Amino acid sequence: MQLVKNKEIINDTWRYVDEESELGEGDITVSLARWKGDRQDLFNHKGKVGLRLIPSDGVDGIVDDLEHIQLVELDFTDFSDGRLFSHAWLLRSRYGYLNEIRAIGHYIPDQVFYLSRVGVNAFLPAKSSDLPFVLANLNDFTVKYQNSVN
Repeated sequence: MQLVKNKEIINDTWRYVDEESELGEGDITVSLARWKGDRQDLFNHKGKVGLRLIPSDGVDGIVDDLEHIQLVELDFTDFSDGRLFSHAWLLRSRYGYLNEIRAIGHYIPDQVFYLSRVGVNAFLPAKSSDLPFVLANLNDFTVKYQNSVN
């Protein structure tokens, strides 16, 4: 599968591991609940480890672990819930998180530009046919009226 990262289409090397599955090897993401429950095992994982957040998850509880998290996936379960925008902004501006922040799930193309302004630098659309739209929407506006994290 492919995604847009830093305004380029690249291959995705990550896979999500749910609560019941073995961690295996390679680059993985897990839920916040799994992160809290298997933290020590994840620190020793052979491969990169990422965290998948849903809107109701907060970021304050993971601040001390950010150095161990190479990817934060923001799972848009509903395009009308804006809390994940706040999560991205907090990670970048307040906590200085420099690794990848990726939007997945049910965000809409019109949100891509604004997501990039709060710190999201990667986008995995539900359909690979949407990749060109994501790229185009990253350049929707040339004039910006407010500050951003980028």
